Amino acid sequence: MERIEKAEYEKRLERLGEIYSGIMGHADHQALFRCPYKNRFDQCTAKFGCRNKRKPKMDGQLPVCTADDKIDYRPAWEMDPESYDKAREELKTIKNKSTNKQSETLATVSFEDRQCPAIEGQTIFDHADVLGTRVPTSCRRVGGCHECIIEIKQGMEALCPRTQAESFLRDNYRLSCQAVIEDPAVDIEFGLIRRSPKILTTQEYREVELDPLVTKRGDSVYYGDEKIDRYRGHIYGLAMDLGTTTVAAELVDLETGKPVYSTSFENPQRFGGSDIMRRISYDVGECEGELHRSIINTLNTELQEMYSELEITREQLYEIVIVGNSTMRELFFGLDVQSIGQKPYKSEIENEYLEGKRDSTSLTETTRSLRIQANKKARAFGAPLIASHVGADVVADLVAIDMDSKKEVVMLVDAGTNTEVVIGNADRLMAASCPAGPAFEGGLVTYGMPGCDGAIESIQYEDGQFKYETIGNTEPRGLCGSGLIDLLAELSRNDLMTPKGVFADKIKEFPIVPEFGITLTRNDASELAQAKAANYCGQIILMRNFGVTPDEISNLYLAGGFANYVDSDSAIDIGFLAPVPKDRIVKVGNAALQGAREMLLSKRKRESIERLIKTVEHVELETMPDFFDVFVEGCQFKPMKIPVAPAAS
Repeated sequence: MERIEKAEYEKRLERLGEIYSGIMGHADHQALFRCPYKNRFDQCTAKFGCRNKRKPKMDGQLPVCTADDKIDYRPAWEMDPESYDKAREELKTIKNKSTNKQSETLATVSFEDRQCPAIEGQTIFDHADVLGTRVPTSCRRVGGCHECIIEIKQGMEALCPRTQAESFLRDNYRLSCQAVIEDPAVDIEFGLIRRSPKILTTQEYREVELDPLVTKRGDSVYYGDEKIDRYRGHIYGLAMDLGTTTVAAELVDLETGKPVYSTSFENPQRFGGSDIMRRISYDVGECEGELHRSIINTLNTELQEMYSELEITREQLYEIVIVGNSTMRELFFGLDVQSIGQKPYKSEIENEYLEGKRDSTSLTETTRSLRIQANKKARAFGAPLIASHVGADVVADLVAIDMDSKKEVVMLVDAGTNTEVVIGNADRLMAASCPAGPAFEGGLVTYGMPGCDGAIESIQYEDGQFKYETIGNTEPRGLCGSGLIDLLAELSRNDLMTPKGVFADKIKEFPIVPEFGITLTRNDASELAQAKAANYCGQIILMRNFGVTPDEISNLYLAGGFANYVDSDSAIDIGFLAPVPKDRIVKVGNAALQGAREMLLSKRKRESIERLIKTVEHVELETMPDFFDVFVEGCQFKPMKIPVAPAAS
């Protein structure tokens, strides 16, 4: 027998191990995308329902599998077949009850400036097809994916009762695939909750020293020191600002540091409530998990469009950095948020940190566990929280304005549904959260709307009438945040409204653009006053506690989705902003998204901000002895009073 050299034997054994390892790796990769129930003839052998299953080509054959083996097949599985079958039968029964006659009707179904005849027995989704309106769905319209949520603005009574598939919805929200028209004599108007608002997603980018967590070494891709993939031509990361009302995201090339794609859309969780407290209340019981699923499904839809437009693959996305307030961040990661809605308003993650069970409030999960369509080894990083409702979005703001290098006192105001205020410098910081609500972002105001096409973004009162500009230079449909601030200031300046929000001649409704029916009601003014008062309280109380006046603030950084479009004079005149000298007001736009991008590109930025936020003093506004008095004063539309220390009790 020929003698085998030990070295040669070990070399062959190592080679054999590499072959088996390759086979296992390929099998593992295939298991992610090719369903185990799909046979070699592309037929489905599963005994349960699946959205990829189609009727067989011939009687007696197995159903056809239409999965493309490019995305994870598991979300298509109907894990509760009986409930899906019940939903189908329920919808079928509703349709069969109607005459389904496409005769001439007097009523219409409308979306924005488009309309078509209302047809009995057809769903709103069917009418959306006729109108050329793209409604997102991934379940073939059987009510399984919950992506086609719409808001019925008029004509709710003309639709069938909610089906079982819609049991998680409240108020005027429906699934368009389930909402069947029963009364074709009633006009119906619907709106999507995935419009693309005008927010500042593209701005002057700062150069950041590249130090990403995901890097290329040779022909491999590493996450830190862990080899996670072979190099596929590009290494991308996604920065994401998850706001209560608006979501903004940027795809970034981690090898060059340059953004290559940006997108923004309304937060699809709106059906669960317009503010964080309502969403916390919603996310319990039978509805638990629906808000998490809705944002993940919408993100996947956006990613698919992004991949298609850029002609890249999901395997090239390796990390996502998510920032948002504490509730939004935890909902994204599918965590229980009930503790944030109860005193002392802290997330479970923050409680674990305070108990010494965690070194940081940041989160890292695999995108696969969250069902995000990215590389199978990609990670989702949730930036750390500061305290209570002051969350990761404020942390990102601080990164964006280089707070760790500030020597003079500055103030940051991140205006939104949940406004946050931070004041101080690198040596001392105070922060507070102000639950302003959605009035300045399209909610609770009759003709309020997000910053989408048709929104009045600036307005002036001249010669007895209002002159305005709309986003997209289209016909006006309502007013967005910057337009509302202008409007309130103009009404006050021209004695058309008192500081307490009472209109001239005590009318209940003030015509703004009468030719398009746009008005401002007394109730609208009240909602805006309360939203403004929350901003007012945060700024007044923090300045007072820190011991500074507006004149002593070196810079006021105004952040938020619509911040760059706000007129500073108007904001100061109604008390929305502190009366800091105008030349010191710096509009930083969507600073949270910028900070998320910088954390995506730099490990050092992450480490530096972790150290800084541990020094922040969190101020609970509602515990201040004169909070109510300050709030009432803040409800008036007039310039902010210079803060004075409260009298001793």
